[in-house]
Amino acid sequence: MKNIAVFGSTGSIGRNTLEVVRNLNKNGFPVTIKYLTANSNWQLLAEQIEEFLPSAAVIFNYESFKALKNRSFKHKCEIFCGTEGIKEIAKRNDFEAVVNALVGFSGLIPTIEAIKNGKDIALANKESLVVAGELIYQMLGSSNSNMLPVDSEHSAILQCLIGEPMKEIKKLFLTASGGPFRELPVNEMANVSVADALKHPNWKMGNKITIDSATLMNKGFEIIEAKWLFNIEAENIDVLIHPQSIIHSMVEFSDGSVKAQLGVPDMKLPIQYALTHPQRIGSDFPRIDFKQLKNLDFGVPDLEKFECLKLAYDVIKSGGSYPIVMNGANEAAVNLFLNGKIRFTDIPSLIKSAIDKHENHSELSLDGIIEIDSWSKRFVNDTALAAA
Repeated sequence: MKNIAVFGSTGSIGRNTLEVVRNLNKNGFPVTIKYLTANSNWQLLAEQIEEFLPSAAVIFNYESFKALKNRSFKHKCEIFCGTEGIKEIAKRNDFEAVVNALVGFSGLIPTIEAIKNGKDIALANKESLVVAGELIYQMLGSSNSNMLPVDSEHSAILQCLIGEPMKEIKKLFLTASGGPFRELPVNEMANVSVADALKHPNWKMGNKITIDSATLMNKGFEIIEAKWLFNIEAENIDVLIHPQSIIHSMVEFSDGSVKAQLGVPDMKLPIQYALTHPQRIGSDFPRIDFKQLKNLDFGVPDLEKFECLKLAYDVIKSGGSYPIVMNGANEAAVNLFLNGKIRFTDIPSLIKSAIDKHENHSELSLDGIIEIDSWSKRFVNDTALAAA
């Protein structure tokens, strides 16, 4: 039996994780959910508590914490609030693995706490490795923790690398659908609405991740994530536009051979693989119908249109603390866009302004990372306010 905690259980990845757990239990791979966490959706968290009977739950929003605390359950379930609650459950010894499905910078400290306490991590929170890849890499080297990717692209790479010597890897290819604006002329990008940006053609995700997909910032994040997960230099990682989202990633080897992992656009597949690795467990998840599959198309991303991806390439080359600034500035700018405060094309402009203002640092502690993240968010919000 595998005992797990799900951090971010009410979000898109979290809900898919619970679907996977239901499937695994049905197919003879028993999984017990010991802990659940959420940001503010206490009503859904309460329903999950009733179904999965965890020992404790954590919720970050204080008003939601008070509401959940007053809710009665059919079993004893401790209710904690905020980061201290995460730290409390991370040190408990009645579970082995964490699914980190938290969104944004908020996922970093839970990742750190899980490693400190020797838990295996199924990582969906790419921002952890974007802002603290070197720190996490060092911690994993001296820990009993293992980290497995949940992102479909990195899960695909992991599957392609099974049985292959790492020294023979020539290049990694991360695929991107191109989002809702793949064919939109660059001169029309400034006029897109929030509703337009949230209409992803292939994937169902939370709002923040969906906007990151529309700007292709998520691919910049994924390059950094792949660098740390697979110890591959960024210049050996390419992004390809693949509108069908059937091939999730590819690996080219020194002899010219290429391996690809294929599957329908469904996050349950990489989540389940992360939980059962190296085993494969049966499921009734959707399959590819090759008889209906007409084309597998590929192209190069337009860096004039997708300025966020260009910024990410530049930041990756510079390294140091620039990825922290990029991530924090992006998080703040996406929030401003979702709330109707800025235009879609203001997102990369604000990120670039923050990067240009920042003085790069090469050696970073956790406190330093947190401080730079806070500065970058303040800078973006203050800049946007001054321009309003």
